[in-house]
Amino acid sequence: MLDLLFDPSFFASVPRFVTPILLAALGGALCERAGVFNIALEGFLLAGAFAAVLGSWFAGSAYAGALAAMIGGILMGLVFAEFNLRRGGDAIVVSIAINLLAAGLTTYLLRAIFNVTGAFNDAGIVGFKAIHLPGIAAIPFLGPLLSGQTILFYVALAMVPLLHMFFARHRLGLRMRAAGENPAALQAGGVSPKRVQLWALVGCGALCGLGGAQLSIANVNLFVENMSAGRGWIAVVAVLLTRGRPWPLFAIAVIFGVVDSLSFRVQGLGMPQQFTDMMPYLATLIVLTALSWWRRRSAQ
Repeated sequence: MLDLLFDPSFFASVPRFVTPILLAALGGALCERAGVFNIALEGFLLAGAFAAVLGSWFAGSAYAGALAAMIGGILMGLVFAEFNLRRGGDAIVVSIAINLLAAGLTTYLLRAIFNVTGAFNDAGIVGFKAIHLPGIAAIPFLGPLLSGQTILFYVALAMVPLLHMFFARHRLGLRMRAAGENPAALQAGGVSPKRVQLWALVGCGALCGLGGAQLSIANVNLFVENMSAGRGWIAVVAVLLTRGRPWPLFAIAVIFGVVDSLSFRVQGLGMPQQFTDMMPYLATLIVLTALSWWRRRSAQ
């Protein structure tokens, strides 16, 4: 049975599940470190997925689709900033409203623009092509894992060390940390914490938009209503577990991506769909429980 589960095609599928979670979580890390409580990553992802299909279909280019996805995510970030930072709305209420807005708006636009319901699948949607790395593809297990993926996977991998360096050395990254840890000190230095938090929301929207593009024009070439399917919430959990630190976040995203991929494989072996759909969220609860136990024990 293990041979049926963990074959080369399984390892090839893992990055496709890891990438949207990782990109959304990295975006959430920007908000977390800047002191913005953002649990609207699900809505950001969904908006990015729809915008990617829209841009790809109209422009005939996957890269145009990715750019449109980033713009879609950034617009959601600006909506969040308007009602939370500028108007002082509660972050939880604003986040839930954005998640509902993204679900309703993408459903409406699907009907208004493409005149379809449920899903839009058209030959005019141009998706990303797989990139095969010479010399790596032939390596057992590692080859399917690292080679034959889309550029968005490699972007997600590169963003982990880049974001780590950004928080550690870049002026804006240091200001984001100050906005989250000591906004009064940042204000005393003549820098507006809200302006820094706005940049965090813009970056979060862009990264979540790319995560949505991975779902709609990299994993598949179509848009399905609510196709984010809870991955934004898993990204939120990853951010909260790691407190927005890129390297631990990467490890958590890989765990969730592996379980998400494994759930599809298990379903193919005849397991009930209800159980396989539950697996990623069950893994989330297990990780939360284990981390809570570890932190309590470390505090003793």
